[in-house]
Amino acid sequence: MNYIDVILPLPLQKLFTYKINSAEVSFLQKGMRVVVPFGKTKVYTGIVYAVHQKAPIAYEAKEIHQILDKEPIITKEQLVHWQWISQYYMCSLGEVLRAALPSAFLLQSETKLSLNPDFADEKLLTDNEFLIFEALQHQPLLSIEKVSAILARKTVLPLIKCLLEKEAIFIHEVVYEKYTPKLVKYLRLAKKWENEAKLQILLDELSRAPKQREIVLRYFQTKATTKKPIGFTNFVKKNQFGYAVIKSLIDKGIFEYYTLQEDRIKTGKSTHQIPNLNTYQDKALQEIIANFKTNDICLLHGVTSSGKTEIYAHLIEDELNKGKQVLYLVPEIALTTQLINRLQLYFGDRISVFHSRYSMNERIEVWNNILANQSKAQLIIGARSSLFMPFQDLGLIIVDEEHEISYKQFDPAPRYHTRDTAIVLAKQVQAKLLMGTATPSIETYQNIKRQKYSLVELKYRFGKGQLPEVELVNLVETYRKKQMRGHFSERLLTLIQEALQNNEQVILFQNRRGYAPIVECTSCGISPQCPNCDVSLTYHKYKNDLRCHYCGFEAPMPIACPACHNPTLTTKGFGTQQLETEIQELFPEHKIGRMDFDTTRGKYDYHRIISSFQAQEIDILVGTQMLSKGLDFSNVSLVGVLNADTMLNFPDFRAHERSFQMLVQVSGRAGRSEKKGKVIIQTFNPYHQILQQVTLNEYDTMFKEQLLERLQFKYPPYYRIIKITLKHKDFNKVEKASEWLGQSLKNYFKEWVLGPTSPAIARVRNQYIKDIILKMPLNESIPATKIQLQKVKNHFQSISEYRSIRFNIDVDAY
Repeated sequence: MNYIDVILPLPLQKLFTYKINSAEVSFLQKGMRVVVPFGKTKVYTGIVYAVHQKAPIAYEAKEIHQILDKEPIITKEQLVHWQWISQYYMCSLGEVLRAALPSAFLLQSETKLSLNPDFADEKLLTDNEFLIFEALQHQPLLSIEKVSAILARKTVLPLIKCLLEKEAIFIHEVVYEKYTPKLVKYLRLAKKWENEAKLQILLDELSRAPKQREIVLRYFQTKATTKKPIGFTNFVKKNQFGYAVIKSLIDKGIFEYYTLQEDRIKTGKSTHQIPNLNTYQDKALQEIIANFKTNDICLLHGVTSSGKTEIYAHLIEDELNKGKQVLYLVPEIALTTQLINRLQLYFGDRISVFHSRYSMNERIEVWNNILANQSKAQLIIGARSSLFMPFQDLGLIIVDEEHEISYKQFDPAPRYHTRDTAIVLAKQVQAKLLMGTATPSIETYQNIKRQKYSLVELKYRFGKGQLPEVELVNLVETYRKKQMRGHFSERLLTLIQEALQNNEQVILFQNRRGYAPIVECTSCGISPQCPNCDVSLTYHKYKNDLRCHYCGFEAPMPIACPACHNPTLTTKGFGTQQLETEIQELFPEHKIGRMDFDTTRGKYDYHRIISSFQAQEIDILVGTQMLSKGLDFSNVSLVGVLNADTMLNFPDFRAHERSFQMLVQVSGRAGRSEKKGKVIIQTFNPYHQILQQVTLNEYDTMFKEQLLERLQFKYPPYYRIIKITLKHKDFNKVEKASEWLGQSLKNYFKEWVLGPTSPAIARVRNQYIKDIILKMPLNESIPATKIQLQKVKNHFQSISEYRSIRFNIDVDAY
């Protein structure tokens, strides 16, 4: 008997074995999709992991339902990489599979109800049951969602169970194909009229139908001017013919339709040569190439606007000329818009883009193009998820802005770090990896000191550009001297006015969206709280509502205090919406834009805002940390940071490192042309060491200070951190479970265990949270630690009382 091991997209730690027949065993390969039954009724799409002849011991293997692919859609290298992710980040292969594959690949069954034709005793049914029974008489199949809608209630499973017990209905599992290829309709002359002699006969026959004759002649004119297939819709619109006239020609057998499959995403041809590098760039490029001969991993540490992208472009061109694929990773989708526009000038239709803002069908097409190693998928630009693509011959991985926290996946599993996972992938497929940033992460720079990675530095801006001048404004003094207008100091407003008078643009940075983070009653001090989370609601002025930024809860802004009923509600703090309103009032004749999560929800919103700002249609752009990540605007002469203290005082061991990185990066948006830019940072503590280091761009000083603190308090890069999170809606249960788990871990790991503790926000989405931290020295065996931790987890989940508690493990939780 032949069997296959299948990876199912479920958070279960093992593979599942299924029976296959002799015909299937000769056809099935590792990496193919199969539809298999699971449990009593469910059907899932799984990936074939192995074909063998060893029967499972604990259960009888079921037969598969169907095979979905003619060729594997997952490469063997991918499965090896996924196995490493599963082991290192302590998650199941199924969770990696669900994160890696576009969901349209993972066909799942949907439960449908149908009527039992032999059931006749309607008197046995209750009123609600009869409603379903009656609906099934008019519609042969009903989904669970439809039943819920008919009854206007969420809980319908007990009702369905009763109908099953009364044998009034049947249950079916129906599998649907989610991916639909884009088929474009084209027009062509029927074959029997292609002969010149017959064509003349046709024109003679159409002499009595001048409109139809004109269409045929116009068709030949179009065909003579273009060698491409003639698109039906474009042909009709361009020539302003009616559909009915062309349909009559098709009915007569003169024209015929045909369809061709096309990609939904199209890129143009390359129009520019990659620009020549200046002396400093060329030296850096040669150093990178030389370092790659001895070390496959290199960091390009270049100041902002030093021309790192052009160096990347030269390296990309070398790899593409060798026939290799290149992966270009960016931390934010916002970055891809400007980056694609630049690289498309050099590489044209060899670029494919992959990120979550693309539709499911678009992502499937990119996946298939990469799998087939097509020319239009040689350079892949994308965010985190593009790391899982089925590369055929990967030669180079570029991790741009490697320091960014956006590269870390927090929820759901796998909780991987893109940079570290990319390093493993590069070593696995023997590719080179280049990281680039102006503000390297502490871990990366420490690995350079340990000579794990090579380093290339680029200390000068491109052309005649100079690093911006950074000025700190003491808010304590400005408030005391009454030199504030709203949230703007007089100094900042003066510089904004000067920039606008010189037809230059301004960026204002505040890393908090919404209008105000807190609404408070001045009579009783009550602040509206989210009913699902332990946070106050944020006020959004444009819709005049209160929102939770954790669970999405929304409520209208109350007129009076809900506690004391006095109309004395006021706002505290400020976000990007409030800044936009204030700056518009101060400069009413200028165009103000805003870029944050609220204004970039749509697929093309990033592109629209960035293009408008680049075209100088927006004079002042207000935004969050999206603005700090590698965007290039040549006309920006001034950057204003409205409040640097919120970042510095964040309760996290990386707060100072990330504050430095954020402030240096956002400062780097200023003065990217010949004129020297200016940066104003408003703060209540201008003597803070991080702010002083930002003004002088002293990365090395910050690095040394942070290393001393990390060593003293046992944090990375000297210790590894594994965070265990427990979540449950019952506070007492999660409290008791965390105490049990904390004691069990201390029995094994002693003083390396911290907690259990409640995080700053101890309840999110009605789930109470408890954290336990493991701080492991670098000399401790991580595999052995994980084996022991997995044993404790298994023991924890074997206790029936704790089985319903969510148990999350985050390796390298930073």
